[in-house]
Amino acid sequence: MPIAATVSMLCALSAFAPEHAWAQSAKPIDSGTSVTARPLDDSASPADSANRADDALKAEYAQRQKVLDQRTAENDYRFGVKQHDCYSKFFVNHCLDNARNEMRESRQQIRHDQLALDDEQRAERAKQRDQQAAIKQAQYEAEAPQRAANEKSSQQAFEDKQRQNAVAAAQRNAEAPQRAANQAAYDRKQADYQKQLDEARARGVQDAQERELKAQRYEQKQQEAAQHRAEVEARQKEAARKQQEKAQQAQQEQQRQEQIKQQQQQQQPAK
Repeated sequence: MPIAATVSMLCALSAFAPEHAWAQSAKPIDSGTSVTARPLDDSASPADSANRADDALKAEYAQRQKVLDQRTAENDYRFGVKQHDCYSKFFVNHCLDNARNEMRESRQQIRHDQLALDDEQRAERAKQRDQQAAIKQAQYEAEAPQRAANEKSSQQAFEDKQRQNAVAAAQRNAEAPQRAANQAAYDRKQADYQKQLDEARARGVQDAQERELKAQRYEQKQQEAAQHRAEVEARQKEAARKQQEKAQQAQQEQQRQEQIKQQQQQQQPAK
């Protein structure tokens, strides 16, 4: 066997040996299962003890699975080494056949151990399920008196609630006429308020329209007054213009008469 494979095998066996020896020293609880009794701390509660035992069992399963995985890896490694060495020998095929047979035998043994471990784990899981179911059933049975008391209390509370509802319904029925009268008075009050509100809105609209008409009339009067002032100013300007033209014409006529007079004086012979 190659040195590397030998070292790997020794490491795997040394890792498995303490767990194996410890498992042999424990006393089995049930011959049909792998669950064993282990010394527990007296101060630990039953739940803590059960959890520790479960954790220890899971650790044992994990360690055994680790050893099986290591054996599988070492078997594959040994076959690879032997397969490589066979090609340097004279009877290559015979050597390869022997290597394959050894590899298959080891693989079959590993497979057998793996199936055994799987069976143990399945059995343990089934046992735990049964235990949990038994605990739940026992708890359910232990809580039966309390459930009955709770149901009785709930029934009593339900009946009290029903009686309260019946009293409240009767009171509502007795108060129905008064509620109807109050509702009618409230409706009348709301109708009066709505009527007043509508009238106020109508008056507001009418007042707004009247203010708009007054504003329009005022604006129209302002425009008419402005137009009248403009017309008066235009007439005044026109009269002033005409008066100015007449004055200019009179002045021009006077100047023309003076020029004629001067010309006549100049044309007369001197005496």
